[in-house]
Amino acid sequence: MAFNLHNTLTRKKEEFVPLDDGKVRMYSCGPTVWDYAHVGNFRAYICVDVLKRYMLYKGSDVIHIMNITDVDDKIIERSVQEKKPFRKITEFYTREFFHDSEQLRIKKADLYPKATEHISHMVRIIQQLMKNGHAYRSEDGSVYYNIASFKDYGKLSHSKISSLKAGARVKQDSYDKENAQDFALWKAWDREDGNVFWETELGKGRPGWHIECSAMSMKYLGESFDLHTGGVDNIFPHHEDEIAQSEAATGKPFCKYWMHCAHLVVDGKKMSKSLGNFYTLRDVTGRGYNGREIRYELMATHYRQSLNFTFEALDGARAALQRLDEFSARLESVAGQTPASGVLPPWAEIAVQKFTASLDDDLNVSGALAAIFDLVRDGNIATNKQELSSADARQVLNQLDRLDAVFGFIRKPAEAVDPEIENLLELRKKARQEKNWAESDRLRSEMASRGWLVQDSAKGQTVKKAH
Repeated sequence: MAFNLHNTLTRKKEEFVPLDDGKVRMYSCGPTVWDYAHVGNFRAYICVDVLKRYMLYKGSDVIHIMNITDVDDKIIERSVQEKKPFRKITEFYTREFFHDSEQLRIKKADLYPKATEHISHMVRIIQQLMKNGHAYRSEDGSVYYNIASFKDYGKLSHSKISSLKAGARVKQDSYDKENAQDFALWKAWDREDGNVFWETELGKGRPGWHIECSAMSMKYLGESFDLHTGGVDNIFPHHEDEIAQSEAATGKPFCKYWMHCAHLVVDGKKMSKSLGNFYTLRDVTGRGYNGREIRYELMATHYRQSLNFTFEALDGARAALQRLDEFSARLESVAGQTPASGVLPPWAEIAVQKFTASLDDDLNVSGALAAIFDLVRDGNIATNKQELSSADARQVLNQLDRLDAVFGFIRKPAEAVDPEIENLLELRKKARQEKNWAESDRLRSEMASRGWLVQDSAKGQTVKKAH
């Protein structure tokens, strides 16, 4: 079955067909590193992660670029407030972003270009826009994009931009559709910028936010590429402005498909520091939840539906993951060291087909999750009836690993066993072979005192970390 994705540009579900067969060129708007990313940000990044993982699962070669916005209005404002060089602020929050992403099992992009390392590319595009008559200088030396010069302005947000005031301009990076005006491509330096500026052919200043993504996406993916992702709040003005400036500069279609992730609310309300419901990842892990549980909750709702983030839902995620872990452990006990059979049992094959059909339908994660728990239910029934062979159990485990390559939480990561514990296990194995049960129990108790639980079965002994 073909993979279908809702395209914001056309407002309909379409078969995803990349410009080059089997090769997907994909760009994602990454973090603005002025603060910790919050759970709403990570919801969008996880949606993109599942999309990328599924394309890889389907056999596509994916080139994924995610930018780091390390210069913008908010960063400069924070730099002034904290009296710190802006690079110290951005370097710290960039490290924290990668640390948080790793906890959430988000696969790394192929490249994370930084805005500050691509100023010359931005300048060249702005110069081309000025040459083409799509940009002009203002009285203070800034350069603005003339949105009236681009007849397709508004095609992504599906807005009819009317009653524009001649020469009306907006210098800040974010604004509402109702205030659509000529936007800043290059901001001439003023005293509020402090020492954040570049001396270029455009003069002393810094780039606007929107030109940054145009420059970095086209540098690494070409003037036309397959897929651009972000949150719904990026549609206007950021992505709308990207299209306008990119297509006006090159004369080519900028991007074929646009995917946008819906908002996250907390307990039914907009997330806000003033309401006390604003959560970064460390706020949630500080309450005892781990990255795997948070990932489950953030991706369990379809990406185009608003997600209501609650701690009750996190408890539900924990229970669901425990069910998956118990099933995997049960299969491991049945499988032992037996090689896989090479063929899935019919009930497992049906679940895998349902999993794939669901994700082919605009990443229907709810249907795919239901398929996984169908597999768990039917696998437990087969095991209870002693109808599951060791070879089939191993085959199902191997399939769970393949499905986990898409979802990133199905299989619990293997825990590295301390060398000292491995040594105690060997001593206990020897004691049991010699029927020295007292020594066996003593070694079990010693490992328990060090935080490791030993389980015995017909297949032998296994050990896991106590939580």
